[in-house]
Amino acid sequence: MKKIIIIGKNSFIGKNLYFALKKNFLIKKVSYQKFIRLKNSSINADYIINCSSNKDYVNKVYKIKNDFDYQVALKIESLKTKLLILSSRKVYKPGDAIKETNNLCFSSNYSKNKILTEKKVQKILKNKVLILRISNIIGPRNNHISNKNFKRKVHTTFVDHFFINIKKNLIFNNNNNYKDFISIKKFSEIVSKLIHKEVTGTFNISMGKKVYLKKIINWLNYHNDKDFDYINLPKKYDKDCFYLNNSRLKKMINIKISLKELEKYCKEVSMNYFKKKI
Repeated sequence: MKKIIIIGKNSFIGKNLYFALKKNFLIKKVSYQKFIRLKNSSINADYIINCSSNKDYVNKVYKIKNDFDYQVALKIESLKTKLLILSSRKVYKPGDAIKETNNLCFSSNYSKNKILTEKKVQKILKNKVLILRISNIIGPRNNHISNKNFKRKVHTTFVDHFFINIKKNLIFNNNNNYKDFISIKKFSEIVSKLIHKEVTGTFNISMGKKVYLKKIINWLNYHNDKDFDYINLPKKYDKDCFYLNNSRLKKMINIKISLKELEKYCKEVSMNYFKKKI
């Protein structure tokens, strides 16, 4: 049975991956600080999945000390262990059917930093790195964030924003805006299959289709019995529309990703939030 270390034990993706993968792998989860302190002789894993990050990396100009992926790669350079890092669709310009071979886009500090990280980690680990360029992941946090601690999160998901707004009985009118979404459940399944096949390289992880925000919002709000108001989007709202081409991923692993399946999952999230109040 393959052994996996997940770094970032309290992260949204890290927590979900841990519970999804522990059925088929020997899993250990640690904080970034604890992992960096480990002796190399105690790092006995086939894959390390880094889900940790920090606000300075997301918001500021690149600095090596803020690049946790790079620091992990340096630490395991001499080992046989493979590293899985979470990149972003923000490395591309907005557009339709974006492939891994499309030109990369330095539009923000975050996208610049992710591109630099990819290059640096590949240079160190060569064929021992798996880079996942992720679209928007749909899924609830175990303890849903409040307005008070919202700003303390390194990443806030589409679902986070939705539930924060719905507490105020507000829904933004997204008109014809669309993006690309994938459920955390499907994302975890994809990661599992890639690790089983010992895959390395760079892959888009996405639905691979236009998903209109109005649909996603209606699905997430499906079990809400309260009245709410539609309001116009703020002027500064990120309206960039895109979807990723995931054909390279589908050639590598046998995976089915459907809009119907995403709808069902979103309605389950809605049920859990509005009816069970998790």
